[in-house]
Amino acid sequence: AVRRAQQESSGVMAATAPATIAELAAQVAQMKTDYDEALDSCWILICAGLVFFMHAGFTMLEAGCVQMKNTQNILCKNGL
Repeated sequence: AVRRAQQESSGVMAATAPATIAELAAQVAQMKTDYDEALDSCWILICAGLVFFMHAGFTMLEAGCVQMKNTQNILCKNGL
């Protein structure tokens, strides 16, 4: 009774029952699913950045392998 009075005085609703283990397991499973989706999105963005920089690096490699007069043409072709 003392504990219930303390909960009611602290603003905690005493009418709510404590969560069962099954409810907590369901909440944890949902949180894990949300976390996995966010992690997948971050990984895709990181990989997209890596591909972008690989494209720029290959452009520089290809421009360095051709004669100076053809460099601008190669850069324009790789830009498309």
